[in-house]
Amino acid sequence: MDRATSPVVGVALLLALTVLAATAVGTAAVALDTPTPAPTASFSLTADAATDTLVLTHRGGDTVSVERLRLVVTVGGDELDSQPPVPFFAAEGFRGGPTGPFNSADDGTWSGGERGSFRIASTNAPLPAAGDTVVVRLLAGDTIVGTVRATAS
Repeated sequence: MDRATSPVVGVALLLALTVLAATAVGTAAVALDTPTPAPTASFSLTADAATDTLVLTHRGGDTVSVERLRLVVTVGGDELDSQPPVPFFAAEGFRGGPTGPFNSADDGTWSGGERGSFRIASTNAPLPAAGDTVVVRLLAGDTIVGTVRATAS
C-alpha cells in the first residue's frame, strides 16, 4: 500500500509547486506592467503672430514632469516642420531662450500658475499669421495631457 500512495503524493506536490510558481510569476508580471497615469491638468495658450511667440500657462491640476512632456504644434491645421523639444535652450526651428518649464535650466516640473513660452524661428514653417488657429497638444508619452487652441493676434 505504501507504494501506491507515493506517486499520488509526489504528483500532488509537483502540482502545488507549479501553481505557486505560476501565481508568483503572474503577480510579478502584472506589478511590473502597471503604467504611470498621465497627469491631469488644465492649460491655456496665447499666440502672438507679430513675434511668433507661443505662451502656455498651467492653469491648475497635477504638476507635470517636463522630461516626459512632448508638444505637437499646428498652425492653421499644419504641423510645424520642427516641433519644440522639451525642455530645450537652443533648437532647430526655434529662437533660443524659451522661458519657464520649456527652458532646460528650469527645475523640470510645471505647476499650476507657471507660464512657459517659446518663439518659432523664421526657418520653421508655418509661422502664425494674425487670425490663424494655433493648436498645441501636450503629451506624456503617447497620452494626451491637454489640447489648447488660440487665435493668433
